[in-house]
Amino acid sequence: QVQLAESGGGLVQAGGSLRLSCAASAPLGSTNGMGWFRQASGKEREFVAAISRTTGSTMYADSVKGRFTTSTDDAKNTVFLQMNNLKPEDTAVYYCNKWSYGGKLAVPRTEYFGSWGQGTQVTVSS
Repeated sequence: QVQLAESGGGLVQAGGSLRLSCAASAPLGSTNGMGWFRQASGKEREFVAAISRTTGSTMYADSVKGRFTTSTDDAKNTVFLQMNNLKPEDTAVYYCNKWSYGGKLAVPRTEYFGSWGQGTQVTVSS
């Protein structure tokens, strides 16, 4: 089974930037959806961003639109999340995951995913 490993988190001041990476342990084959989710302390895990590996189309949560950008490097089996103009409310553990979809890019509910990686902590100070 392909494992995903997140990295790139850290402590940054408000207004700063970070670039997260999500590396797959093996080629992703026909998996066409990749995305980022986050979970702040005491809160439910929530969707952040998604990308189609076949069309390049993207989706973003309203709270990060215009500030975050997701991209892929298929040759490296890696997905990235560029986070700019970070805010204290972006503080969370960030996770990536993968799925397959038909038709237009769609993101499953977080309950759909059977497993999650360790994630990477992002802390934004005010």
